[in-house]
Amino acid sequence: MLSRLALATALLWAGAVSAQTSTLVATPAEYQQALSGVRPGDTIVLKDGVWRDFQILFEGEGRASQPITLTAETPGGVVLSGQSNLRLAGRQLLVSNLVFRDGWSPTGEVVSFRRSKEHRAVDSRVTGLVIDGYNKPDRATSDNWVALYGRDNRFDHNHLTGKTNVGTTLVVVRDEQQGLDNRHRIDHNYFGPRPNLGSNGGETMRVGTSADSLSASHTVVENNWFEGADGEVEIVSNKSGGNTYRGNVFYRSRGSMVLRHGDGNLVENNVFLGGGKPHTGGIRVINRNQTVRNNYMEGITGDGFTAALSVMHGVPDSPINRYHQVVGAVIENNTIIDARSLFLGAGMDAERSAPPIDSRFSHNLIVNPDGREPMRRLGDLSGVAFTDNVQSRDVALVRGASGLLVPETPQGAGASPDLVMIPRAETGVAWYPKDVQAVRLDQGVEIAVDPTEGALAAAVAVARPGDVLVLAPGRYAVDRTLTVGAPLTVRGSGQVEIAFSRPSLFEVAKGGSLKLAGLTVSGADAPDETGNAVIRVAPGSSAANFDLVLEDVEVRDLTVNRGFNLIALGKGVMADRVLLRDVRVENITGSVISAAAETDDRGTYNAELVQIEGGAFRRIGGSLVDFYRGGTDESTFGPRLMIKGASLDRVGSADQPSILMRGVQHAELVDNILTDSGAVAFSHRVGEPVLAVAGNRLIRTPEMQTDIAPIAATEDF
Repeated sequence: MLSRLALATALLWAGAVSAQTSTLVATPAEYQQALSGVRPGDTIVLKDGVWRDFQILFEGEGRASQPITLTAETPGGVVLSGQSNLRLAGRQLLVSNLVFRDGWSPTGEVVSFRRSKEHRAVDSRVTGLVIDGYNKPDRATSDNWVALYGRDNRFDHNHLTGKTNVGTTLVVVRDEQQGLDNRHRIDHNYFGPRPNLGSNGGETMRVGTSADSLSASHTVVENNWFEGADGEVEIVSNKSGGNTYRGNVFYRSRGSMVLRHGDGNLVENNVFLGGGKPHTGGIRVINRNQTVRNNYMEGITGDGFTAALSVMHGVPDSPINRYHQVVGAVIENNTIIDARSLFLGAGMDAERSAPPIDSRFSHNLIVNPDGREPMRRLGDLSGVAFTDNVQSRDVALVRGASGLLVPETPQGAGASPDLVMIPRAETGVAWYPKDVQAVRLDQGVEIAVDPTEGALAAAVAVARPGDVLVLAPGRYAVDRTLTVGAPLTVRGSGQVEIAFSRPSLFEVAKGGSLKLAGLTVSGADAPDETGNAVIRVAPGSSAANFDLVLEDVEVRDLTVNRGFNLIALGKGVMADRVLLRDVRVENITGSVISAAAETDDRGTYNAELVQIEGGAFRRIGGSLVDFYRGGTDESTFGPRLMIKGASLDRVGSADQPSILMRGVQHAELVDNILTDSGAVAFSHRVGEPVLAVAGNRLIRTPEMQTDIAPIAATEDF
């Protein structure tokens, strides 16, 4: 018979064991039952498989030595799809090894560290989580993939990639009710490719908001990889004080690490590798008492706000949501190699007139091997003390063991030769691939198509991503609009003509890209309907980051109504590239490229790059290109227009510009001939737009109408 002491000890031991159970659940109902009795130290294990439309509330009170755990049966074995999400509330909670894919959250967040305003997570951790392309169907509908509330939470070793709709990938949300001293740790995450959004709201990370930016968050962001994070000009938008950004790698990502609001932040030991990719940036400094030290930047091509280093002018007595003057900045021991620009005094205008003061720029190493002068200064910089910096083209550099360049001979300036960057493999998870490449044009198989009735439509319907439809010689009569929902090439072989009897020949949907090559398109059989176009990308389709390519194509007789366009990009769509190479267009009433649907003046636009190389355009009622980007938002880089070697004959009119550019940020017009055509019109909307011209001939065509001074285009412009 057990003694009373032995019995009490046995009961205590049994209680300890029962408090650390592991329960495998296979349905949401079983999960709810397991959660209802959860105790510190318990683990709930989701059975491997696809859990569809599962909105997880993970709530409990663990202990520091006994967290409550939610995990997958095997890492990555649980896929949350459909309309699923995850909310955490309580303390000492641990979530790991789940995948969100093939759907979208029904709420404004995929992973939220709160149940409600009153019930948040503290001292909790999410690790080994994957969110892959888990986007709202409408790219204009905003959500945040991860929202950190509460305090002392950790988000680490997670993999987030492919966000295409408006909203921040990860955000730290702060308010007075929860306490503004957050002390979160965000580390060892892989923030994978995020394509260009073409508007504000494409940040990969934001810590705070302008409203609470005068207080300290004390969040630490360290040892993360940001790869292809191209959403907008701010990759990381800091909007609070007292934060640390340390040891992160920004790899071939358009945009910058931006100290947008908040004082007393530390940016150190980070590595920025632009690889020569356009618009890659470094660090932008605003506000008070910012420290930027021991960072490494190489191959950074950005200018202006996305220079390798940009120190801004502020607004005198700035409202909290504008630009506070730079005061007390310390920028020291940074290495900047092969950068297009360092911009001290950026953003100076009638509003932003307060220069940086009481600041120090010292012991920085600036090396441009080709001898270019990267340093750009604007305004009064007497408030910045420049000491012991080294700027030269002749500093001999060698690759260190970490892959970073260091001087062969110590220079007494630049980042420490001991600086290393965290390996990519040590971020994210080991069990989910980082190198998945999307299928692009011309990467599939060739499929032969003959000109029999319905053959082309049938081939488009069954084509797989990247396939090439090779059309045999003949005339193809198409009686339906051909929807393109994946990359597709249609190429003629010999004399090929496509005639269509619907308002549009092709409609590019979400996920689609289209290339036409070596063929003729006639619109003579098209009906008279509003919105006629050979290639249409419909408003509201959420099509984005697609390519439209026409090579050696002839288009004629788009005349059935007054606005028949070759390419029409609708509101809410965003092309990465529209390329016309050796295209001939004759006798159309609309524009060759209509990219002017974003008239809300919010800084959005319909194409990042429009490029025309060669070609002949005759009797065009509209414009060769009608391009519009309105508003004063400064969160984007584009749009960009390049026209070289084109012949325009009777394009536009006295009332219709032959080329109409409103808000285009970068335009190049080189070696074009305009005969009996409308004027070229360029108007400034925001930023520092560039209009570069060279070798153009105007024959019975008015002089260019522009509100900025054109510059001379050069071969390497």
